Amino acid sequence: MKRDQFDQYIRRFNAEDPTAFDDFIAPDMKMLNGALEFTGIAGMRDHYENKIWPFFKEELNVLRFVSDEKHIGIQMWTHFTARVDGDTLFGPVRKGDTYDYRGLIMYDINESGRFSSIIVSYNSFVNTKVSGEVIEMGLPH
Repeated sequence: MKRDQFDQYIRRFNAEDPTAFDDFIAPDMKMLNGALEFTGIAGMRDHYENKIWPFFKEELNVLRFVSDEKHIGIQMWTHFTARVDGDTLFGPVRKGDTYDYRGLIMYDINESGRFSSIIVSYNSFVNTKVSGEVIEMGLPH
């Protein structure tokens, strides 16, 4: 997959467009994200539409990109800002709390050009409270 096509996926993800999953995720895709595992388009949509986007504005920033026909590897910085107070996958949050994930993500690409496997590896996950307190989260979920 070429960088411009991957960037299209990232733009649509950042716009909270769940149809990006329909266009880029294989029906049987397996994702390992920290301690979470989910499968396919339905798993991605459930995770983001029900567990992340209602609570957080999430912005993906690709810092490094390498690819060939069957794999993509990226260095990623993802910034989350809590939209509301609530209990979330990250634990209790207050509106305005931020979370910054830094790590590596490996994508396998199937013969139809869709992501068949996504593995997220954490280097750091930091929570900054509205009060200014900074907490290293380790694996968040």
